[in-house]
Amino acid sequence: MSNNKARIKWVSNVVLPGMMLLVLLSGCGPAFDLIDRYLADEEDMTPTELMEQGREDFDKGYYSGAVDAFERIKDRYPYSKHAIEAELKMADALYEKKAFVEAVESYDDFEKLHPNNKFIPYVIYQKGMCYYQQIRTIDRQQTRTLQAKGEFERVVKRFPRSEFADRARKKIRDCLIFLAEYELYVGHFYFKQGNYRAAMGRYNFVIKNYPDVGQYHEALEYIRRCKEKLTEGEVAQKKEAKT
Repeated sequence: MSNNKARIKWVSNVVLPGMMLLVLLSGCGPAFDLIDRYLADEEDMTPTELMEQGREDFDKGYYSGAVDAFERIKDRYPYSKHAIEAELKMADALYEKKAFVEAVESYDDFEKLHPNNKFIPYVIYQKGMCYYQQIRTIDRQQTRTLQAKGEFERVVKRFPRSEFADRARKKIRDCLIFLAEYELYVGHFYFKQGNYRAAMGRYNFVIKNYPDVGQYHEALEYIRRCKEKLTEGEVAQKKEAKT
C-alpha cells in the first residue's frame, strides 16, 4: 500500500508536470497516449479504455454504466485527452437517465470550466431541456418553466445563429404557452371563488405578457365577465344601501 502511494505521489509531482510540458510542446496525440500509460493504475483501465466503454454503454442505453465510466475519467484522469469529452458525455448520460437535477449540475460545471468550448451553445440548450423535462401540470407553480425559458433565452441571445438557438426559440414558445395556461388556471380559480378582481388581475397579466400564444381571446372574454360580475355586485350593494 505504501509503495502504491509513493508511486502516485511521484507520478503527480514529477511525471505529470513533465508529461504536460511534453503535450504543450508537441501538440500531438502520441503525447496524450503516453500520459494514459503513466496515469493508469496497473489494475485499472486506461482513460482510452474507459472512454470506449463509456461510449459503448451510452450507445446501448446503459446510461448508469456510461456515467460511471465517464466519471472515472473525469475524477482520475483530468489531464487525459478524453477528459473534456468525458465531462460532457457524463452530463448527456445523466440527462438520458432522466437524472435531470444531476445533469444540470454537470452541464453547469462544464460551462464554468470551459466557457469558450465549441459545445457551449449545446450545453446551455441542454440545461434548458433539463428544466423543460421537469415542467409540471398547469395547476402547479411553474418554477421549472421559468428556468427552462431563461436558459433557452440565453442560447438565443448569445448564439443567435446557432442551430440550438433555432431549437430554443421553439421551446421558448412552449414555455410561454405553459405560463399563460397557468395564469388562466389561477384566474379561473379566483373567478369560481367569486374573487373577480383577483381573477381580472390574472387575465390582464396574460393580455400584457402573453399576447401571441393563443390565450389572448379567452383572457379577454373572462375580463368581460369579471367586469359584469363586479358591476352586478356594485348594483346589488347600492340597492341594499337604499333599503
